[in-house]
Amino acid sequence: MSNESKTVAVLGAGTMGSGIATVMTRAGHRTILFDVDETNLRRGIDTVHAFFDRSVQLGKLDGTAGQAAKDALAGSTDLADLAPCDVVVEAVFEDLALKKETFGRLDEIVSPATLFHTNTSTLSVTGIASGSRLPERVVGTHYCNPAPLMKLVEVADGRHTADWAHKATVEFLASLGKTSVVTKDRPGFIVNRFLIPWENSCIAALEAGIASKEAIDEAVLGSLGHPMGPFRLLDIVGLDIHQQVATRLYEQLRDPRFFPPPMVERMVAAGDLGRKTGRGFYDYDDTRLFGS
Repeated sequence: MSNESKTVAVLGAGTMGSGIATVMTRAGHRTILFDVDETNLRRGIDTVHAFFDRSVQLGKLDGTAGQAAKDALAGSTDLADLAPCDVVVEAVFEDLALKKETFGRLDEIVSPATLFHTNTSTLSVTGIASGSRLPERVVGTHYCNPAPLMKLVEVADGRHTADWAHKATVEFLASLGKTSVVTKDRPGFIVNRFLIPWENSCIAALEAGIASKEAIDEAVLGSLGHPMGPFRLLDIVGLDIHQQVATRLYEQLRDPRFFPPPMVERMVAAGDLGRKTGRGFYDYDDTRLFGS
């Protein structure tokens, strides 16, 4: 796949979807952010725009480039608008039936040459691809969160993924400035196999009163060299998303390290989901993505 500008669709305007849409527009691709809910769609577009506005304010991006990136983004609640897309990145709720149905519907809309990417990290790429009559074009591309700031994307082929689709995917990700690592189509891939149990351990340590959230975050920053502490990261990801991912991995792997600690359930029940709701482990005045 050449590095020329493409038309890309991102399905799902949540934290992950809006982050991926930011990546696409920053790379110069015409991007359509899709969501079935108009309110969610508007919030997603506002999140992308706020990212570029903040990037300009921070001097990371000049005003002309920031405006061009914003202008490259469109929104839609109609799948038919995705007909001209060269690449479709699915980042909807982690529900196998929904993902399969979505790809099946897209089969009737987009070109047979359109690449289908799924951002899943817990479900089988092969299972998702079975929803399309052309499973050979479906590739797993798991963007690390926050997508605009993290370089890594995990690439997982389904059982029937074609060599041409894999090659085109790796080339496309490189054009975005991303680093690809290839992994097998297994629950959690590489990153979440390690990250989810570790995050659960940090939450359990906080719940047990071993240290404050600030102390744990500072210890991780000071000793492990991570760009942010676990609780700042969890607030960006969203406690609801962490709960869903952790629970699905536990259901598949039956390893108790993946089961979310009780604090997660209480926070989700209270609506303290993190940055997107204004409160998680920390409080936030601005619920949008920060600038690059």
